[in-house]
Amino acid sequence: MNERRLAILRIIDARKKFTARELAERFDVSVRTIQRDLDALQSMGVPLYTQMGPHGGYRVLSNRILPPLQLTEQEALGLFLMLQYLERVPDFPYGTVRAHLAEQYYGALPDDVRDTIDRLRRHVLFRHNPQQHTPAPLAELALGAAAAKQDILFHYHTADGVKEVHAFPLGIYFERGCWYMPAKRADKDRVQLYRVDRMEQLVPGSCRDETLPDLVQWMNMEDHREGVKVELHFTARGARLAENDELFAADEKMVWIGRVPAGELPYTARRLLAYGAEVKVAGPPELQRMVIEELEKNLNQY
Repeated sequence: MNERRLAILRIIDARKKFTARELAERFDVSVRTIQRDLDALQSMGVPLYTQMGPHGGYRVLSNRILPPLQLTEQEALGLFLMLQYLERVPDFPYGTVRAHLAEQYYGALPDDVRDTIDRLRRHVLFRHNPQQHTPAPLAELALGAAAAKQDILFHYHTADGVKEVHAFPLGIYFERGCWYMPAKRADKDRVQLYRVDRMEQLVPGSCRDETLPDLVQWMNMEDHREGVKVELHFTARGARLAENDELFAADEKMVWIGRVPAGELPYTARRLLAYGAEVKVAGPPELQRMVIEELEKNLNQY
């Protein structure tokens, strides 16, 4: 795309209405040249339409086209590696950007840069196995409602069946192959965590709560719930596995000591099963019993 067309793109996005003659005078070219530029922009997907009459001209449809990226070669390479990683993240909000950049921006790059990208793609992989998820608009709707501090209604699949939930989402985050949504229940003064792939029939409500924290603020809040002291002893291998665990990262003595809310002990027990013999629960006895029960459930299957 040449510099004049880039400048035209910025003008039409800011003004929303203009004539070809106005642009021709501004860039000191013929009206026919401007019309060719506009035709080229339309073929690239710029949402223009023509209005006839004495007060006519060109108008821009409501879906704004923002200024194009101006990247160095190294930045372009980094962008496409990020896109390759994002392709492995299911239900990525506003995920159409991946196909748009991969096709249109990639097609506009010089041949030598495209060749470099093609080679890089053969030498880097981002490997994880996403679980089955609900459609992408669900995560996108939840994120939009969180940004607007707006309530939502949805059906949620629990172990006891499907329940209707009315809540204010704080945001969404991606962890261990799943999207999670902390949300404040409309009928309770506390935040609960929901897995987005277990939600369905999400409908935005009409209420707003400007007092809600955003996701980053909520993540940084201290947990004032009364907790049970838990002590874990890891083997050397277990300590290495726990290095990337946001819950149980062990210290230099391969020990983790912390407080866990009593209601989360069953979840903690199931989470510790992933470590197998590489971790020992030193206390409390209640958590030890829960881990034993989970192990017995596994053994009873054989």
